This record gives sequence, C-alpha cells and structure tokens, in this order.
Amino acid sequence: MLDHLIRGATVVDGTGAPSYVADVGLRDGRIAVIAKPGTLTEEACTSEEAAGLVLAPGFVDPHTHYDAQLFWDPYATPSMNHGVTTVAGGNCGFTLAPLHPGRPEDADYTRRMMSKVEGMALKALEEGVDWSWSTFGEYLDSLEGRIAVNAGFMVGHCALRRHVMGADAVGGRPTPEQLDEMLRLFHDAMDAGAWGLSTTQSATHSDGDGRPVASRHAEPAELLALARAVADHEGTQLEAIVAGCLDQFADEEIDLLVEMSAAAGRPLNWNVLTIDASVPERVPRQLVPSERARKAGGRIVALTMPILTPMNMSLGTFCALNLIPGWGDILGLPVPERIAKLRDPDLRAEMLRRAESEEAGVFRRLADFGRYVIGDTYSRENEGLRGRVVKDIAAERGQDAFQCLVEICTNDDLRTVLWPMPTDNDPASWKLRKETWQHEDVMLGGSDAGAHLDRMCGAPYTTRFLGDCLRGRKLVGLEEAVRMLTDEPAQLFGLRERGRIVEGFHADLVLFDPARIEAGPATLVHDLPGDSPRLDSRAIGIVSVRVNGVETIRDDRITGAVPGTVLRSGRHTRTVSTQ
Repeated sequence: MLDHLIRGATVVDGTGAPSYVADVGLRDGRIAVIAKPGTLTEEACTSEEAAGLVLAPGFVDPHTHYDAQLFWDPYATPSMNHGVTTVAGGNCGFTLAPLHPGRPEDADYTRRMMSKVEGMALKALEEGVDWSWSTFGEYLDSLEGRIAVNAGFMVGHCALRRHVMGADAVGGRPTPEQLDEMLRLFHDAMDAGAWGLSTTQSATHSDGDGRPVASRHAEPAELLALARAVADHEGTQLEAIVAGCLDQFADEEIDLLVEMSAAAGRPLNWNVLTIDASVPERVPRQLVPSERARKAGGRIVALTMPILTPMNMSLGTFCALNLIPGWGDILGLPVPERIAKLRDPDLRAEMLRRAESEEAGVFRRLADFGRYVIGDTYSRENEGLRGRVVKDIAAERGQDAFQCLVEICTNDDLRTVLWPMPTDNDPASWKLRKETWQHEDVMLGGSDAGAHLDRMCGAPYTTRFLGDCLRGRKLVGLEEAVRMLTDEPAQLFGLRERGRIVEGFHADLVLFDPARIEAGPATLVHDLPGDSPRLDSRAIGIVSVRVNGVETIRDDRITGAVPGTVLRSGRHTRTVSTQ
C-alpha cells in the first residue's frame, strides 16, 4: 500500500525535461511510482487531487546559515515555507563546532562573533541553543531526529583555528604542531559527516570585538593544507569567501581559489556574484577563476541571486553602511557622538566622497541616498515620512539627499529604518543576468537564510523567482527554472537520490499553484528567543511541502512534523568530479 498518492499533478521533474501529467505515489519516504493518471490500482493511505498544480522536487538552498536557528526553529522558516527541503549550512568559515571542552569562554566568543558577522541576535544565540557539544560530530548528532528539513554542514575554518590556537587564532599563525592538530580535528569532522571546509578572507568579516575573524589570518599554505585534507573524504566540498567576491577578484585571490580547488580535487563555491549592467567588466572578471580552475583540474562555482533582495539599513545599528571605507569608525561611535559627527557638513562631504570612490567597490551602490525609502520612524518630527523617498523630501526642504537623510535619522536617535532602492533593476541588468545564468559555473543561490535576520530576507528567492518566470519577466521557462533550484545544486553537492522526481528517489517534494506562486513582502516579526526581531515573508501559492515523504507545510502552515535528515558526507553525498 502507498503511504500517499498525488493525483493528476503537472510533474516538473528537475531535469529540465518537458512537464507531464502523472499520478505520483509515495512509500517509506521515497517516490514509489510515477504513472499515467488513473492507471494506478494500488491503494493509498491518503491521497489528494492536484489537477492544475505543479509538483516539483524540493528546492535546495546552497548557501544558508541555519546552524543555530535550527535549534529553536527546526522548520528553517521561512525557507521551508517557500519550498526549500534541503539547506547547506556552515558557510563563510563560521560554524558552532568544534568547541574546546576546556575553554567554556569559546562558546561566548563564538556567539558574539556570529552575532556581529552574521547578524544573528545575541539573545537568541544565548537562549535558543544549549551549546552542549564539543566535537563536530556531536554537533551533528544534536540535530539528528529533530529537524524538518534536510541539512548538511561545512566545517568553519574559524572554529578549527579557535579550537587549536585559542585567542591566538586571531592574529596568530599556527605552529607545525598546531596545524597538524587542526588537520586532525578537520579529518574527524569529515569522518563524522561534515561536507568539507568553509573559510573567509573577506575584509568585511570581523568578530564580536571588531577584530578580523580567525581565518583571515591564515596564509595560503594553511589553506592549501586544509584543502588537500578534503580530498581524503568522499562527498566533500570547499566554500570560500575572499574580499573580491563583493566586486572584482585580485590576481592573488584568483590564484588562491584555483589552487585550493585543484589541491582538493573538489568543487569550490563562492558568493555572491553581483550582476549589474552599469559595471559590465565585473562578470567576466568574476568568472576568470572558473575558467582557470577547469584547466587546473578544479571547479569553481559562483552563486548568484535571481532576485533583488531588499536590505534595510540604519545609522544606529551595524549594517552594510558600516562596511563603506571610513564609515565604520564613525558609525561605531556611541550614539550621541555619532549624531554630532553626522551633523558636521564637512564630515558628511568626506563620507560621501569615500562612499562614491573606487575603494568602496560594490558598496558604491549604497551611496545614492536620494533613492532611499524611509521605513519605520519613531519621532513626532518624522510623522508621515514612512514610505516616502528621500529625494522627494530633500527637494521639499531644499537640502541635499544625504543631509536630509541624516536629519531624519537624528530625529529618531538613529533608529530610523532605511530601505535603499536597487540601482540594478533595469532591463540591461536583467538581460545580463539571464545570460550569466547560462554559464556552466554559475548557480542560483546565496540567500544567507538564517543570517542578517533583521536586515534582509533572502529565503523567499525560490518562490519569487518562479513567480517572475511564470508571470513576470519570463527570463527562464518553468522547467529550466525548477532545474536551477533543484537538480543543479543537488548535483554540485553530490546529494544522493535527491533533486529530481524519479522512482526510488527521496520524496522531497513541493506542490504549488503556478498561477499564484510568489513571495509576500518582508515584514518584521519578533518571534526569536528573547523576543528578538527578524524579517519574515509569506509563501503564496505553495500548497504542500514534503520532506522524505512527510508533509511539513500545508498552505503556508507548518504541520509540526520533523522528518528531515542530517546529511553526512559519504553516506548521503557522493564525490563530485571536477573533470
């Protein structure tokens, strides 16, 4: 007997092949049978009519930071609501394990680092996670049997360094003995099921004390030693972030990425490839590592988002504005001192100069302050400004845009929420995106779901992209769009029997209404431990999500089931050839 039967669905199987109508039967967490409508004689415990609905494989999000959130939210919301059934975590060099059992202060350091660098609420990290593990294997075990999505995790380079070197991990270089110990820990983690190594060299990544995170102090020899260790384990990967990921790679960064992938004999992915027709030289430069890696026996994959993800800003709390050269020192001051500095016209002029300079790189996109939309306000002086564009307010007041924005923010003691309108929402940029998506080493992803919780909401990229493909710009057909969200990332990670609707594969499935599928606007909710805020988004048109055959979402509502699997390298992933 079948556990469940889906009748008359339009099956988009993930391979890119044309859709077809079929009955799909599930048993023991797998796709048991796919048949022409009405031909199945086997009975089913439950069934549903799906005429007019699309049945697709569950979506695979290749870049998340759900490492902590899964402890208080096993449903990985809102990603699972938007059809995601498998998440890749442990990215950017940051993981919650291993932790040194003899240094309880390391957990506090890790919490503060994750709060600063990945925008996770410190109260949520303190109250929502028990921090009871030491080894990476114990961390994985602590999630086993209690999550609703499938989840696999890289090992963060910062955690390896901290475990072995203690406080010297920031600023120090490992001795030969320490490097050997780091490699031993790393091998143990991969033996337990870690997917491989993640690391960062990005200048934007600082710890809770404002110092460069541990992996930024690693020299190429250390990185290559860790990359070579990956080659000893089945089904493993590399993920790396360098400063040039944000704009354009330096020559030495290209050399490093290529050498790491070649040394491991494994794919390396990075994020995020920003596509903007006003900077036409960026995409060709960012794909040079991929071209060179293929010649060197490696493979480098760039992740890029298929939507424009709104990100709110504030002059009062840490956000992307702090990363503009010269701005961090000012925006890091106590609020009264910060306000006094921001009111200085000469200082504002210098801040603008640096924000618009070449050294600002990709952050130049944030310097057009006239295009900011005012979000939540908190003072009587700012009543009626919510939803208005700064350039319009500035024109009324006879001010320049940045002066106007600063005045509004200082009225609120810098608590004003700011929404910058994207500068790359033009037809030429969307045309360039469509062309870039076709490159063999470009893949959709980079949501950062689980991180930057009160600043951005990238998790709904799946439903928003599909809605755009079906009823918006229609840059990609439905079958190809589904393939890009399912089979393509599943193949990159070597996921065994996932990413397609095929008899015998795991029944990770999403059933949706093609006439309605979309993502609702991002809204601020206070549902994290400690009543901390985050941005959430409704999933529109998602009828059902199943993980390993068990329904986890019905009409955007969580069922409470936790059928997810902790995906371990080798057991649940196969080695992906770079040739």
